[in-house]
Amino acid sequence: MRVLDSNIVIYATQPAHDWLRTEIMSEPFAVSQATRVKVLGWHRITPEDKNDLETFLAAGSTLSLTDAIADRAIELRQQKKMSLGDSLIAATALEHDLELATRNVDDYKHIDRLRLSNPFDKQS
Repeated sequence: MRVLDSNIVIYATQPAHDWLRTEIMSEPFAVSQATRVKVLGWHRITPEDKNDLETFLAAGSTLSLTDAIADRAIELRQQKKMSLGDSLIAATALEHDLELATRNVDDYKHIDRLRLSNPFDKQS
């Protein structure tokens, strides 16, 4: 199982990236609570997009925010400037010892012991 970054969730619900949705759905996946907030909390989300995202998210597991994840996110933010959402997503992957699938590898590559993959690399 792997943890999906918010950008992967968004791409996977777009018709232009059906290949990605198929790949993601081929094995169990999870998202952090932060990813759920990021993708569903966009102020311009349409009812159709919200439905597509909720349907996609329901196919995986949502990993709850715990004190250990919050503490790890605090440590990550103290090490290097990063967004709250990204720190929570990375901390979730680390605490559950799961790979993080993201298209924004550069946002996370500085984090020790965080395993990263970019599904778009396979499309090259």
